[in-house]
Amino acid sequence: MGIQVAVAGASGYAGGELLRLLAGHPEFDLVAATAHSQAGTHVAAVHPQLAGLDLTLGATDAAGLSDADLVFLALPHGQSAALAAQLPESVKIVDLGADFRLQDASLWERYYGGTHAGTWTYGLPELPGQREQIKAAGRVANTGCYAATITLALAPLIAAGLADPADVVVVAASGTSGAGRSAKVNLLGSEVMGDLSPYKVGAHQHVPEIKQATGATSLSMTPVLAPMPRGILATVTARPLKNQDPRKVLQMAYADEPFVHVLPEGQWPHTAATAGSNSCHLQATVDVDSGRIVVVSALDNLGKGAAGQAVQCANLMFGLPETAGLSVYGVAP
Repeated sequence: MGIQVAVAGASGYAGGELLRLLAGHPEFDLVAATAHSQAGTHVAAVHPQLAGLDLTLGATDAAGLSDADLVFLALPHGQSAALAAQLPESVKIVDLGADFRLQDASLWERYYGGTHAGTWTYGLPELPGQREQIKAAGRVANTGCYAATITLALAPLIAAGLADPADVVVVAASGTSGAGRSAKVNLLGSEVMGDLSPYKVGAHQHVPEIKQATGATSLSMTPVLAPMPRGILATVTARPLKNQDPRKVLQMAYADEPFVHVLPEGQWPHTAATAGSNSCHLQATVDVDSGRIVVVSALDNLGKGAAGQAVQCANLMFGLPETAGLSVYGVAP
């Protein structure tokens, strides 16, 4: 028998993507999946794409998860900490929620509300030194979807002293699955199709996470809801501090990374190319008029932005090949 894993919050979009990835993983054995309102329901009734997976959703409690070697928590923000506290220390955890991402308790209270639960190892392996920390960790806080998209585009430029950390502007469009699976009027098909709409302008909860991960000190972010089910496309601009090619800086930073691809010159990222994969596509240039650095970043918000990233971290935590069970390549058309 392989490594036994369980998923809490398996009825959501990220939870369903986790189940799909784990069902095809060469080393992880999916032994349990839980959901609050869908407990007792066969998984294929909740996720039709998983027809053939013989699994019934259980109640979300520690008793149904404690026998696993690893538990993925795919719960709403603010709900992971209580469940994690009930699991044995011997059970490794990857939390897809925001509960343990932030180091500053005051920022948690400002952007999420309530009491800060603490800080776990941050789950973005491509950051310098982070891979080794994840390998040694028993508890990992997975990145947010916008945070992964923007951090991968920005962090190497700030680290190289090329981008001004005090002058970063981001406009990023996300598919509707990023808002979760709960029924909301603004996410109805008739409301979303044929429309682009900004939301949480000037106060998105991923801003402090991005600043923490990249070293940015000032970041203006405008998120946009796009009429598509999955994917994120972020345009990141920053004031340059020296004359250096940002594309070459990104190439050097990610030369040995299996999931981050700096595209050939003239080729720009788009969301469909990353769908179903754990990859992030990047391209960079310098604006000929303003002189600002421009980086465009695309990934699947349910893949590298959530479930795929979580599996990548879990692979590291158990000493497995980092790419196990994950696709570098997208699905098209």
